[in-house]
Amino acid sequence: MHIFGRLALALALSFSITSYAANPQVEIKTNLGNIVVELYPDKAPKTVDNFLRYVKDGYYRNTVFHRVIPGFMIQGGGFDKNLSQKPTRTPVENEAANGLRNDAGTIAMARTSDPHSATAQFFINVSSNAFLNHTSPTPQGYGYTAFGKVVQGMDVAEKIAATPTGARGPFPGDVPKSDIIIEEVRLIPDGSPQPSNPSTK
Repeated sequence: MHIFGRLALALALSFSITSYAANPQVEIKTNLGNIVVELYPDKAPKTVDNFLRYVKDGYYRNTVFHRVIPGFMIQGGGFDKNLSQKPTRTPVENEAANGLRNDAGTIAMARTSDPHSATAQFFINVSSNAFLNHTSPTPQGYGYTAFGKVVQGMDVAEKIAATPTGARGPFPGDVPKSDIIIEEVRLIPDGSPQPSNPSTK
């Protein structure tokens, strides 16, 4: 890449991150209630930028939480209500070595066995899952990139985690029997919590 191309890419990345609040917050609106998540671009700049690009594009509107495991996590953001997978952009680099752990209440990127395969799907840890943390720069030790935490609505995440599940569509299990719809994910403009659901657990 020519030096001017590199400069343009650097400027674009810098603008996309600095145009948000220091710790931007998003509201995940679901049919079971709303969750407010604070993001940490200082720890996971590429991951936060990638996530917020999907948010600004309206990508998550009418997707579902398609994988729910009580005592573990809730995963969504990649399938519509018919459990058809949505197309995504290029995967983002794994940033799990950022010091953030997969503790209860954190949000992290879902991926395949390839450490650098995360795109749009995310999950919220409803328990502390140390085995998902970065331990070494190897396929087995890379871990899953945590990039924020729930600041309001953890009770909603726990309610979602407790929903009955079974086999549906292409999945052999862990799919909610009733749709848990992500109606919208929106950036809270000034970074201050403004959830329409007042739950604060």
